[in-house]
Amino acid sequence: MIIVMKLGATDAALRHAEDRLREFGLTPHLIVGAERTIMAATGKEKSGLQAALEALEGVEKVMSVLAPYKLASLESHREPSVVKVRDFVAGGGHIGVVAGPCSVESRQQMLEMAHLVKSVGATGLRGGAYKPRTSPYSFQGLKEKGLELLAEAREATGLAIFTEVMAPELVPIVARVTDVLQIGARNMQNYPLLEAAGESGLPVLLKRGPSATIEELLLAAEYVLKTGNEKVILCERGIRTFEDHTRFTLPLATIPYLHEKSHLPVMADPSHGTGKATLVGPMARAAIAAGADALMLEIHDDPEHAMSDGFQALTPPVFVHVMQECRRVAAALDRTLG
Repeated sequence: MIIVMKLGATDAALRHAEDRLREFGLTPHLIVGAERTIMAATGKEKSGLQAALEALEGVEKVMSVLAPYKLASLESHREPSVVKVRDFVAGGGHIGVVAGPCSVESRQQMLEMAHLVKSVGATGLRGGAYKPRTSPYSFQGLKEKGLELLAEAREATGLAIFTEVMAPELVPIVARVTDVLQIGARNMQNYPLLEAAGESGLPVLLKRGPSATIEELLLAAEYVLKTGNEKVILCERGIRTFEDHTRFTLPLATIPYLHEKSHLPVMADPSHGTGKATLVGPMARAAIAAGADALMLEIHDDPEHAMSDGFQALTPPVFVHVMQECRRVAAALDRTLG
């Protein structure tokens, strides 16, 4: 349910509306827009609620939200959200670019990659300190040592750090270092983790599960938003289909569709979405044309010897070229890339 307040509604009227919602067993979420203040109410609606709310002083109208994802819906937040952390901006005409290796492997690697990312005008640095791997015998990441190296790379470049958190108990540890908590595709429906990430107060990057529907992705985002944390970025990273010419199928129609349904910014990850380095550049350009608010790209100075996912990582010269091409596409659409 959405409660739209009148222009100039007093603080007392807002507090009274919130109190009435709680009396009906609902949880109010205040959303202050450029022109209007609205309240999104979550919980089970009861008979007589709408009439009771419409009678309140300061309330202009009350609307039921049809989508099951109340807080992620455009019905509750008409203005597209912008997520900003350090110099990274996703939304509002800005296309934030996050790049880096799949895994943090060494101090030299992270510093070199960070300076490369910075040199081409990107504003976010990715790197996995904790790695969820299909095989228990694969490289699992440097863990806390990896976090220390990410912090050092940020100190040297000022880039915003994006790294994955895999379990609720790891949120406080990762949150001490990272600027954005990444929820990986395998954990999209790990609800205790989503709540813990939301409660950290840090921006959350939520990746779509390989078999998840769009509604399931938005409901997962709802778990974060329900904590009061509005800084959520959705990420399309490819889904599992019958095709086998790519690692996953990257459905770029997801991007404009999500913009029709939600106010949250949308990132595209063409590295995981294709699993082939040669396809990353074309799909990155296509994602920008489709309206992506951010890109995540994997890069590595020696992909052949990468500890994870080297087959989809761009070499430094190719990364520079891809950024140049993407910047031209963004400029053609009157948007900025970085």
